[in-house]
Amino acid sequence: MTSLPLFHETVRPEWIDYNGHLSEAFYVLVFGHATDEMMDATGMDAMYRADSGCSLYTVESHIRYLRDVPEGAHLGVRTRILGAVGKKAHFTHEMYVLDAANAAPDADAAVVATSELLALHVDQKAGRAVPFPEGVRDRLAPLVETAPVWAGLSITGVV
Repeated sequence: MTSLPLFHETVRPEWIDYNGHLSEAFYVLVFGHATDEMMDATGMDAMYRADSGCSLYTVESHIRYLRDVPEGAHLGVRTRILGAVGKKAHFTHEMYVLDAANAAPDADAAVVATSELLALHVDQKAGRAVPFPEGVRDRLAPLVETAPVWAGLSITGVV
């Protein structure tokens, strides 16, 4: 595998806020589900977690809300692995509004939100971060991509 599958979701009515578009908490939910799908695709699925007692724990995230998302929108989330070394994983998600459920974004599709995350591979029994096992490292390594231009940026604003 050289890229991760696109994660798909449809915006539910209960996810719409008082401004008439996707509430910020549900962007996080959709990105969280995309992380779950990335974990499944790279062998850190429910069986892995049960057998090893290990899982990914997000320790830092940065979300950019770029465009409003309406009720009923079909979403696609592209995940990029930027690095997985030792016990750390660095990855991003890019959210798109799609023309139809399970479609792919057009080449010129606008990104509606992004998420950049740092996660640790944690042994839940030991209560500490531990290196990825060889099998997981071997599945993550060919997925590593160049970071998008927006990754690694800090929040800027008026002070």
